[in-house]
Amino acid sequence: MSTEQSKILLMKIIVGVAWVDGKIQPEEKEYIRRLATEQGLSDQPEIKSLINELRTVTPQECDRWIQEFMGQHPSVDARNQLIEDISGLIYSDGEMDSAEAKLLTHLQDMPEQDNQLQTFKDRVIHRVQDIYQQLKLL
Repeated sequence: MSTEQSKILLMKIIVGVAWVDGKIQPEEKEYIRRLATEQGLSDQPEIKSLINELRTVTPQECDRWIQEFMGQHPSVDARNQLIEDISGLIYSDGEMDSAEAKLLTHLQDMPEQDNQLQTFKDRVIHRVQDIYQQLKLL
């Protein structure tokens, strides 16, 4: 799979995660748009149609994309980026739906390729906890 195809798959996963709770919140949509722009994918037709909600993404479809990504044996950096991007998306609307929490936990619990991933997971968990505490204070 080419780097471009891999980036598209990762963006599809991010959009799929946003649909896990049944709808894309405005804050999630903004986060996705920003991420797509950063990745140079904002004009890619498939990503554009997903961002503009021209079609919904089912949990099964999102799961299939995740399995496709994980089946490629991604690098530690690619997995880290996926977990970090999903964490950012989940907290972009200030709420964590139980389905979103379950998905993030599932990704974090997948077999690790090396110790760098555990270190990264610890940093993400700590960051997510910090954000959650800040949101509780609002």
